[in-house]
Amino acid sequence: MLNLAKSQTSEPNFHDSPQPVIQIENLCHYYGTGSLRKQILFDINLTIQPGEIVLMTGPSGSGKTTLLTLMGCLRSVQEGSAKILGQEIHGASKSEMVKIRSYIGYIFQAHNLLGSLTALQNVQMSIDLHEHISNQEAIAKSSQMLAQVGLAERTDYFPATLSGGQKQRVAIARALVSHPKLVLADEPTAALDKKSGREVVEIMQRLAKEQGCTILIVTHDQRILDIADRIINMEDGYLSESV
Repeated sequence: MLNLAKSQTSEPNFHDSPQPVIQIENLCHYYGTGSLRKQILFDINLTIQPGEIVLMTGPSGSGKTTLLTLMGCLRSVQEGSAKILGQEIHGASKSEMVKIRSYIGYIFQAHNLLGSLTALQNVQMSIDLHEHISNQEAIAKSSQMLAQVGLAERTDYFPATLSGGQKQRVAIARALVSHPKLVLADEPTAALDKKSGREVVEIMQRLAKEQGCTILIVTHDQRILDIADRIINMEDGYLSESV
């Protein structure tokens, strides 16, 4: 488990500020080196304001997930400027990246739950990154969040005994339990049927509005486009605003 208490970086400067949650300028990204070097992202410019729900669409292989991982401080920025929660992450140290990640919630297609842990324990993992929260408080917060996503009766269930929709609800609870300022979701409804997928995004939408956080969802799911404040599109490494 990462020990954030050892980080010497300053707190992200987003409190009581109207500044964008995400502000990217002229961002480019490459894979490979030498003659095998290939450009994946081309001059990306993107600003997302606090409280927005933004959907990013586009064909497979267009660079959506790469951009998402850059914004989530899961990989280093190579070229251009990327400010996340007011912090420039181009050139940021590993400890600085870890600190920023503690303010971001992540939801993935494969939910990434640990099979050896109960639903409650999986959610509590996110709070454990914040050492100022006691174990008793972490358990209470995790139980409350599971209740908010409709799983009050499933706190002691292991992932293998949950449906696909229930697993994704646990993943949402884990992402939101620490009240992050930014939630990044990569195809959160891809493995779900229409009803479960709709329920999942509506839970995300409701909880985000209650908590005042910003959500960016990468999706191919045409059924959920109506929840967005706006839609952006990625194609061949170029980003554009949908009209």
